[in-house]
Amino acid sequence: FFFQAEDGKPDSVASRGLGDVYKRQLITPFKDNNLDEENYIKLINFHLENNTNGLVPAGTTGESPTLTHDEQAELIATVVNAVDAPVIAGAGSNDTSAAIELTQKADQAGASAILSVTPYYNRPSQAGLMDHFRAIAGATELPIVLYDIPARSGRKIETETLLELAHNVDNIVALKDAAGDPSETAYFLSEAPKEFEVYSGDDSLTLPLMAIGAVGVVGVATHWTGSEHQKMMLAIENGNLEEAGRINANLQNSFLYESSLEAPNPIPAKVMMELIGFQVGKGRPPMHSVPPNLRDLAAKVLAETEIGKSIESDRSGD
Repeated sequence: FFFQAEDGKPDSVASRGLGDVYKRQLITPFKDNNLDEENYIKLINFHLENNTNGLVPAGTTGESPTLTHDEQAELIATVVNAVDAPVIAGAGSNDTSAAIELTQKADQAGASAILSVTPYYNRPSQAGLMDHFRAIAGATELPIVLYDIPARSGRKIETETLLELAHNVDNIVALKDAAGDPSETAYFLSEAPKEFEVYSGDDSLTLPLMAIGAVGVVGVATHWTGSEHQKMMLAIENGNLEEAGRINANLQNSFLYESSLEAPNPIPAKVMMELIGFQVGKGRPPMHSVPPNLRDLAAKVLAETEIGKSIESDRSGD
């Protein structure tokens, strides 16, 4: 999911058709280990009916490592054809040529922008990262959102590398920041182009990152806490940090639930969406093993949320 504060209006992004939007990253439904387009469209419609005007298909939360390139293109095209809204397509890889191919397929499918993750496992040098992202940006005119997540990729995009890309590659316009270092992000923002955007990629750090200049979040718990996140963004925009802090405090159990050693993301998100009423199926191996107590934990977490309370109210007839 993407959530962006209402006042974030950088020309470089707005001129590319993204504008002021709330965007949600999509999990990928499977049936008999195949893409389930019917339930994918139901999930898309659910998000659109809940104050969403932009979607992110085929990202890592959408299980991109286990998707073929053709499947990623199919997911992106399905979303593009189903909505009249910006679509930011996951198109990253640890192989530069594969990332370029995915980016071009996303472009051809009608995506509005590209989400490009740091190459994982092979841990390229900073020079290698620079060449990788320059090559991707050169393969499309679409805006690029870099995704820095060293805990999973094994390599951080260092601040000087980010600054070089932000200042010198016109269509690299934003960063999804899951590096876990708000002080370094603050320094980056102080040196980055004024129009460059940073989004939190770590739900638990969204509030502190927004306090130092980030404009929103690309989250996981936002699958089931969309209303709360929207209210938190509005509170921040209105300068009501006390209210934003209260909402953030109430979301802590959702943040703790969203990923763990026993149930890494997106396993908890898929269990939660099944509990809410969507047949999304298990993840593809090796992301298919669901701990026996996870559904009970999901029910406890859901009961604390606005959507959980709404579901309970409907069931009781209140």
